[in-house]
Amino acid sequence: MSSSFRQRISLALRVLRGGDAPRPVRRAVPPISAEDVAEAKSFFPLEKFFIFGHARSGTTMLARLIRLHPEVHCNYQAHFFTRPPLLEALVADEEVGAWLTRGSNRWNRGSDLSPVVLRAAADYILERDARREGKCIVGDKSPSSLLDGEAVRLMHKVYPDGYLIYIVRDGRDVVISHRFQTFIEFPERLSREDREIREAFIHQPQPFLSGQQSIFTEAAIRRAAQGWTRNVIETDQLGRELYGERYLSLRYEDLLQKPAQEMARVWDFLGAAPAPSDTLQELDAEMAQNPDADWQQQKAKELAQPLQKGRRGTWRELFTERDRRVFRQFADETLQAWGYEATL
Repeated sequence: MSSSFRQRISLALRVLRGGDAPRPVRRAVPPISAEDVAEAKSFFPLEKFFIFGHARSGTTMLARLIRLHPEVHCNYQAHFFTRPPLLEALVADEEVGAWLTRGSNRWNRGSDLSPVVLRAAADYILERDARREGKCIVGDKSPSSLLDGEAVRLMHKVYPDGYLIYIVRDGRDVVISHRFQTFIEFPERLSREDREIREAFIHQPQPFLSGQQSIFTEAAIRRAAQGWTRNVIETDQLGRELYGERYLSLRYEDLLQKPAQEMARVWDFLGAAPAPSDTLQELDAEMAQNPDADWQQQKAKELAQPLQKGRRGTWRELFTERDRRVFRQFADETLQAWGYEATL
């Protein structure tokens, strides 16, 4: 019997006796120092930004628009700071930490080398893409609804000098869009009751589209309202606190209504030159496209076809009285703080 086979048998027996397999030990990773930031920028000088937002809030559209500028590049969903295992997983193991802090390791200059490793890894990934495109400002867009404010803290530990852009969308439209995304792309994640709602919508969508029948269970609409509210409050609060003038928030609805004005504000925030006239003309053409909607039509036409993707105010037709009541309980104060009317 080979040693690797014996190890697998031993692990299986431990799981059977005690439950889950033992998880690797994680350690606290220190933030990068100002000295290390300055040195990192001498090797990787391009300005970095990160787009956060609750899932289905327009992060993808913003990324597509922002990279129309001849100086700015943005790619999608590295999830450095927004979804486990996270960038920190590269150095979070205790044995890796011991190696990077070992006294005999003369490369670490007597301190923990971990934040330098994280910064170098992310910088290289970002700048490799940007340089191929001939751009001098580069960023990543990754929805932050899994970690909320913690994503801002994790980003600040590695990029205290970065720019954070946070896009907000009416939470009622967000949760509807997210619900249909799950129906279409991840039906295997649904509970039995959720699957029954999905099947009922496919066979007779009209009661759902007119607010007579809900696409949510009560528990689902409650979780959705709480999750959106938490994400908005925590992200905005920590963005302002940790990044100050390097933090910018905008609303999805304003981007739809006045794209040239909003994108000029975003590009100016990043320190880019004023956009050429042909770039502004490209905005309308880019906004007329909806790759996500096209893909969902191909994936599950029976679910996607009755909906108008990306439209504002969809909740007015789809929310039932119960949905309105539950959402109002958890989210109305936040909605009004961001200029959205209350749930009547």
